[in-house]
Amino acid sequence: MGRKSQRKNVPMDLFDSDDDTSSISSSSTMRSERPGMDDVQVHKDLMLDQSLDALYEKRTSTREQALASIVDAFNSDLQHEFVEKKFATLLHQCLHCTKKGSSKETSLASHVIGLLALTVGLGDQAQEILEESVTPLSQALKSGREVLKITSILECLAVITFVGGTNPEQTETSMQIIWQMIHPKLGSNVVAAKPSPAVITTVVSSWAFLLTTVDRWTLSPKLWQEIVTYLSSLLEKDDRSVRIAAGEALALIFESGTLEKFAAEAKESANNGSVKEGSVSQEALIHMHGLKSKVVNQVRDLSVEAGGKGSAKKDLNTQRNLFKDLVEFLEDGYAPETSTKVGGDYLQTTTWYQMIQLNFLKHFLGGGFIKHMQENEFLHDVFSFTPKKVGGRGSGMSSEEKRMFKSPNSALNKARTQFLNKQRMLAKNMNDGHYAATVENE
Repeated sequence: MGRKSQRKNVPMDLFDSDDDTSSISSSSTMRSERPGMDDVQVHKDLMLDQSLDALYEKRTSTREQALASIVDAFNSDLQHEFVEKKFATLLHQCLHCTKKGSSKETSLASHVIGLLALTVGLGDQAQEILEESVTPLSQALKSGREVLKITSILECLAVITFVGGTNPEQTETSMQIIWQMIHPKLGSNVVAAKPSPAVITTVVSSWAFLLTTVDRWTLSPKLWQEIVTYLSSLLEKDDRSVRIAAGEALALIFESGTLEKFAAEAKESANNGSVKEGSVSQEALIHMHGLKSKVVNQVRDLSVEAGGKGSAKKDLNTQRNLFKDLVEFLEDGYAPETSTKVGGDYLQTTTWYQMIQLNFLKHFLGGGFIKHMQENEFLHDVFSFTPKKVGGRGSGMSSEEKRMFKSPNSALNKARTQFLNKQRMLAKNMNDGHYAATVENE
């Protein structure tokens, strides 16, 4: 995107040769020695610079290998110093790769963009990533039907919105883009392509991930019915991953206490003898409770399902455990508690929304999950998690990085304060509705 003037000479054998060490003489790698940085770290930094340079190359395989190298680097360490210097170049080159690249290249570039957002955390850069990426990612979703490409873009869009979405409209826009992959807006003569189970699973899990950041009063009665009806239909699908994703999304919707809010509004309207605009009628409320009863019955059946339905046998126990937890929640109001080992610490979750956030980010980060949970302050804020320092050492940030990321007056910390306030409010709302999800005994 107009940044070719920054291109440096890249040795063409850097990503085509098995011997990476023969290729670290690029002009972009000539740096002065940095105090306290060992040769391994210098080599890693040089490789990142060369990987970024290689994104300008015409050969697709070269760009793919460069993107894979960047993913590995961002998974293995938090690249604050590199991002500080090369943020704009990396973002725009990755967006360029999503426009005309292969399915694999688009997938890798999307993953880099998501990792970039998680690395910068809250603040102006995360907002820039979202604002610059929504349109090209949305267009890329329409340009092909490859499962790898679509699922990677959807997960990227969810992550960059989770980090950079500063207002409900931005989150709503991304959620609509994601949802339209399984419910497209069509002309009268257009027939929608049937989405694959992998796409449906990714759509539902990405949408639910973003729903964890939305105020619980946002869903309208009509939208609530449409979504719950659709998710209920997914519980009947043969693919086990689809059923699990639908179950988690339903748990989140019921945990929000939205149905109880509708019931309270309907009761107030009945007592006052007037119907408030946008409120639910008694007839609609009866239908919604009927939907919930249907979901409860479906969930009970899935919690004791025998093997045979669904091709992935290994997911059977995961499904049973999930739906046993969901039955207990719908009947007694108790959300499952989880504990995930992170180095010498344990990360605890006590609500569905926390568990859904954790599962999504754990899936997205893959092999980089432990490293990020140990050192990524944005994730520490999301999960209210404070890891122990290994060997009593500090974060390893330079003094310049500490000014950027630690200063109370920095834009990052101001955004962080706003984020924490929002998280506390969402947690309070969820806790207020914790027991409201109980199925009424009729």
